[in-house]
Amino acid sequence: MNTLPLLIAILCFFAIGYRYYSAFIAARVLALDDSRVTPAHRLNDGQNYFPTHRWVLFGHHFAAITGAGPLIGPVLAAQFGFLPGLLWLVIGVVLGGAVHDFIILTSSMRRDGKSLAEIARTEIGPVAGFTTALAILFVVVVALAGLGLAVVNALKESSWGVFTIATTIPIAFYMGLHMYRFRKGKILEATIIGVVLLMAAVIGGRFIPGSSVAGWFTLSAHQLTVAIAAYGFIASVLPVWMLLCPRDYLSSFMKIGTIAALALGIFLVHPDLKMPAFTAFTAGGGPIIPGKLYPFVFITIACGAISGFHALVGSGTTPKMINRESDARVIGYGSMLMEGFVGVMAFIAATSLYPGDYFAINVTPEKFAALGMAPVNLADFSNQVGESLAGRTGGAVSLAIGMAQIFSSIPGLKGLLSYWYHFAIMFEALFILTTIDTGTRVARFMVQEFLGKAYKPLERTDWLPGAIGSSLLVVVAWSYFIWTGSISTIWPMFGVSNQLLASIALCVGTTVLINSGKIRYAWITLLPLSFVATTTLTAGWLNIVDNFLPLARTGGHPFQGYLNALMTAVMMACVLTILVDSGTRWTAALRSSRAASSETS
Repeated sequence: MNTLPLLIAILCFFAIGYRYYSAFIAARVLALDDSRVTPAHRLNDGQNYFPTHRWVLFGHHFAAITGAGPLIGPVLAAQFGFLPGLLWLVIGVVLGGAVHDFIILTSSMRRDGKSLAEIARTEIGPVAGFTTALAILFVVVVALAGLGLAVVNALKESSWGVFTIATTIPIAFYMGLHMYRFRKGKILEATIIGVVLLMAAVIGGRFIPGSSVAGWFTLSAHQLTVAIAAYGFIASVLPVWMLLCPRDYLSSFMKIGTIAALALGIFLVHPDLKMPAFTAFTAGGGPIIPGKLYPFVFITIACGAISGFHALVGSGTTPKMINRESDARVIGYGSMLMEGFVGVMAFIAATSLYPGDYFAINVTPEKFAALGMAPVNLADFSNQVGESLAGRTGGAVSLAIGMAQIFSSIPGLKGLLSYWYHFAIMFEALFILTTIDTGTRVARFMVQEFLGKAYKPLERTDWLPGAIGSSLLVVVAWSYFIWTGSISTIWPMFGVSNQLLASIALCVGTTVLINSGKIRYAWITLLPLSFVATTTLTAGWLNIVDNFLPLARTGGHPFQGYLNALMTAVMMACVLTILVDSGTRWTAALRSSRAASSETS
């Protein structure tokens, strides 16, 4: 199937959704009013609260919500064929994900930038507040494990890739020192230096394989797990200006530039989709994601269509910087549409590969042999890249080779597939490591908040022993899952936990609408809530009985299987608790509304 008319249709659907549906929500449901003073002005402290131009804030918000989820999830979901994934990406983001982000962002903005857990506590009750905070901690740990595993599988035994990623750390250190110490305020200088060094790292990595230092950068999966864990720990403890901020800043250029280039490449090349509309694995038995098309395609794609993780950003930094209420529409709804577009680009890149090549990369050689398929271009790809690509599970490698294939098909760029491939690997790894360093820091703050109730000094984020101890707990938690897990166990658990958090956020959003007297418009969140909650609770139960418990009994990893099952069950219990708590609040509000109407009449 040719992708050009498909892309045009998708872009038209996104444009209609933004023009009409988001306008309806902004005007009728949320009644955005620029005469209201936002917290950015009312509480302006020059640090956290600061009025920011909407396009600058759009860039910040988009960079914060767009991690590796919309890259990895759609690639793994290609197992079921191209049609189910594309439909969920397009319809889900317009009616679900963008609504979710818009409602939570506006709700937080009108409550002085309060967090999702705090909104749940004030709008629903203290039990909902606690369970939301617990769910958030679970999601962050599992998300970091799933994304970290994708990096490990992409970089193991790849000296070129490891060298390139390793050099980004001293580059980020230098940028931090340049901007904040050596040449304070000279951001453009630091940017030029950083981007030039980044490109040099990709090109220079070509000469590492076969050199005398190749062994230094050729790491096994376990060695990479330790290295990523060490990076996450150090980035969580160091001052943000030294590593985290400059690395995020540097990666934002890669993020925006590469997605724009991929979109242009797809429009120029408009590759055919080689994956069929539906594969034989829609009925279950898939080698990548265990389970049937429903419900697992919806939790596998996750971030590209709807993501609970976004509620953390939408109730974090962004609502404290909105200049005017009307800006929330383009920032909240518009940014999520852009993430959906990123997911579509990744999905097209993956499904442009022949099924034999796609599955040969994304499953182990033993599983691939049982599928009865034959690779088409894999040997040629491996020869050009200079590395064996078979069995490099996790989605990152198949996406990188799909992107490289599209880039190298552009007239004038042929013969550069190996450079494009390693560029794409670096692009994905920067995406993921940015999420890991930020996520570890966020989880560390939450752990300190929890433990601080028992020992007060732990609440101080600037207390070094507390920072070290809590960071160590978080890093050990997510690195354990990477060390012992596989993409077929970790990603479904991440998808379930992330979508369950989205259910919680939609539940909170519905309660906000009802409490504010907008009962007749509560359907805009109740509809996606009903689908996402039902689908994800079903997937969670199937994960426990068909995936995790069998792993515990017969898979040789009893502790891991039971732990995965326990964490999934706790997340499901959190959602059910909040649903019941919210339902009680909704019923009471509905009765009050009816009583008021009868008194008036």
